[in-house]
Amino acid sequence: ITASVAYVCEWEKRPKSNHCPSIPLVCAWSCRNLVAFTTDLKNEEDEKVSHMVHIIDTEHPWDVYSINSGHAEVISCLEWDQSGSRLLSADGDGQIKCWAMADHLVNSWESSLGSSVDGDPIVALSWLHNGVKLALHVEMSGSTNFGEKFSRVKFSPSLTLFGGKPMEGWLAVTVSGLVTVSLLKPNGQLLTASESLCRLRGRVALADIAFTGGGNIVVAATDGSSSSPVQFYKVCVSVVNEKCRIDTELLPSLFMRCTTDPVRRDKYPAVTHLKFLTRENSEQVLLCASSQMGSIVECWSLRKEGLPVNNIFQHRSPVVGEKQPMILKWRILSATNDLDRVSAVALPKLPISISNTDLKVASETKFCPGLGLALAFHDGSIQILHRLSLHTMGVFYGSSSSSGASQRPGDEPAIKRQRAGGPTVHFKALQFSWTSLALAGVDNHGKLHMIRVSPSMGQMLDMNTLLRHLLFLLEYCMVTGYDWWDVLLHVQPGMVHNLVEKLHEEYMRQNQALQQVLSTRIVAVKASLCKLSSVTAARACDFHAKLLLIAVSSTLKSLLRPHVLNTPDKSPGDRLAEICAKNTDTDIDKVMINLKTEEFVLDGPPLQSLQQLIQWVGDFVLYLMANLPNQGSIVRPGFGFLRDGSSLGMLREMMVMIRIWGLLKPGCLPIYTATSDNQDSMLLLFRLLTKLWLCSRDEGHPQEPDESLIDECCLLPSQLLVPTMDWLPVNDGIICKLQGKYPLRLQFGKPYSLPGLNSAAQVEIFSRSPGSQRMDHLRCLHMGVCPTEESKACTRCGCVTMLRSPNKTNAMKQWEQRWIKNCLCGGLWRRIPSTLS
Repeated sequence: ITASVAYVCEWEKRPKSNHCPSIPLVCAWSCRNLVAFTTDLKNEEDEKVSHMVHIIDTEHPWDVYSINSGHAEVISCLEWDQSGSRLLSADGDGQIKCWAMADHLVNSWESSLGSSVDGDPIVALSWLHNGVKLALHVEMSGSTNFGEKFSRVKFSPSLTLFGGKPMEGWLAVTVSGLVTVSLLKPNGQLLTASESLCRLRGRVALADIAFTGGGNIVVAATDGSSSSPVQFYKVCVSVVNEKCRIDTELLPSLFMRCTTDPVRRDKYPAVTHLKFLTRENSEQVLLCASSQMGSIVECWSLRKEGLPVNNIFQHRSPVVGEKQPMILKWRILSATNDLDRVSAVALPKLPISISNTDLKVASETKFCPGLGLALAFHDGSIQILHRLSLHTMGVFYGSSSSSGASQRPGDEPAIKRQRAGGPTVHFKALQFSWTSLALAGVDNHGKLHMIRVSPSMGQMLDMNTLLRHLLFLLEYCMVTGYDWWDVLLHVQPGMVHNLVEKLHEEYMRQNQALQQVLSTRIVAVKASLCKLSSVTAARACDFHAKLLLIAVSSTLKSLLRPHVLNTPDKSPGDRLAEICAKNTDTDIDKVMINLKTEEFVLDGPPLQSLQQLIQWVGDFVLYLMANLPNQGSIVRPGFGFLRDGSSLGMLREMMVMIRIWGLLKPGCLPIYTATSDNQDSMLLLFRLLTKLWLCSRDEGHPQEPDESLIDECCLLPSQLLVPTMDWLPVNDGIICKLQGKYPLRLQFGKPYSLPGLNSAAQVEIFSRSPGSQRMDHLRCLHMGVCPTEESKACTRCGCVTMLRSPNKTNAMKQWEQRWIKNCLCGGLWRRIPSTLS
């Protein structure tokens, strides 16, 4: 079996009647794992139809944000931009709207821009290309260098501003043969222009848009009849005298082979699907022709061929250096046999190269993601075909089959199966995720389905090969910044430890500059992996704490300023790190003497406003040291820091910095509850922390803490009140519930509340009593037992923070500004009601 249902979300408010086959349903999946789809709701009172756009994040599919789009006609196209944060919608009246997140929240959207070609339905829509193209080299998956696995391809943007910066905008093709372009100027204004695709305008029933490396745009168009040619046009966009200009040029066209075949000449009269294989490859196109009974799919490629020369010129003596004239011609690569009627097509977004060498390597490595395209049929099944040869790689039987089971032998022909009574549920829209490991589809009843697609397409793989494939895709997501939720669908609890270790090994092999760029992203990937297993769940706490630690450290160090203008090469923060690394003294005051304390002089207000972050550092050190003796029994939160020399060194530096600031402003110091009045808590904690750091600073050969250190740590709870550290928010997402192969049924608006990980094996840090304090995890503030403030939560890690800032000081606003778009882990924010926060 090649696919299993990950979850099904049922739309409660769907119209009573099934969607009419002529009404298109559209679905789009962004690189941030946001899925947008459309439905049409009929108001029974005034018979008015509302055209809705629904947006979900795949981790919380029940939390749907539904927009009454305001489109007057049925929505025909949805397109995400390259960053996955803006969405275009276009309708049958020529209206195009651009949707963007309000306050950077995935469940709050607004439309501020738009364009229109009045009364001219839109058949194809795309954002202009930004010039960023990455190639994924499967043959180099064994390489240790990320630069060899994922290389940047030279690709020109569709339109550039001064200095080569890509200009943003979108391009649409209308049913009457117009191409319309809208450009977003840096000042926020919109430049629009429209031009006919060719002099003789004709009806365009289907179209698709692709881009060339030279910055041109290619449009493929057909009038819907398989006996008519499929036309191709080159479109060049430019800005001349502050006006948008469009130039079009006719390219070689093609006739589908099924119309030239005497057996099938009139069998498939209509072209129902026309798509370029990838947006960045205008030389390969997929066509599907259908009748009421069935379909046929053809894959075509544009080739350079020598132009044959007439016999008259054959015997002429050739001129030195003369080459045979070349011509561009479409050649058929492959075609399927007669198929059941195709209802939707999905093409993979993974940018693997598809030359013969690459295909040979893919068959040897058994790496299938990105090789297959998905066809949905009217009997409810989905087939995954090889994108070039069109051979079947896998089959998924929908829930409408007679037995109701989603698993059947893959070799049973669809035509032999008994059809179920009643209307068949089939997919009207289908979309691959960005790593091609999941499919999202909307069926003709308006339900949203999510389907897991095996990376091996049903081949039996040994564990090492499977781990290597998943590791390769996780590295790809790290390098590109795409969300890796769909990769986690295939990670079983037993794989987590190996994946985390191998990911760390590969990361350590990269050059220093790349390590610095990916330093927080790899910690976020490790944290999301560790949540998938109850054995490694405590390590997820450590990774989350490490992200907060890195952020607090860089924020506090950024406040330091050199006291003279003619500064040396190193910043005060770098000098602090260097001195703390060299000075192994356990007395905090002796370390402090070696620093130029004038560089640490700050005004009172910023120090006082940062007290909650300083308090977190102090509490964290106390928690780590007090829990050092308990780490032998079970792996508890904090265990990962015992051998992490760099993190312990970071904590030492911050304690020294805080100590100096405490001399200037005692109110900013962390507050400890001590049993003795004359107890110097910071002095004591720094001494214990330094001893632990000395054991683990050589990460190649860490030493076990000695008995005297453990004895001193055993006494800590009797000297200081140890805080309970609420580092990790409770993750209410769905990924932990999807490890089984059984489908889940969900409903929009109703959170899925079954327990996730095995509750008996859960670490006590995850247990939350109903009357416990709620935390603002980024501001390190207590919000009370029943917070009244509106909050937002991270879609990936569940981190909760207040929506509106309670702070007035610049220092704290700068800290909050870091997380305005994304969480610590890079996840997106979603608004949560005050009662649930």
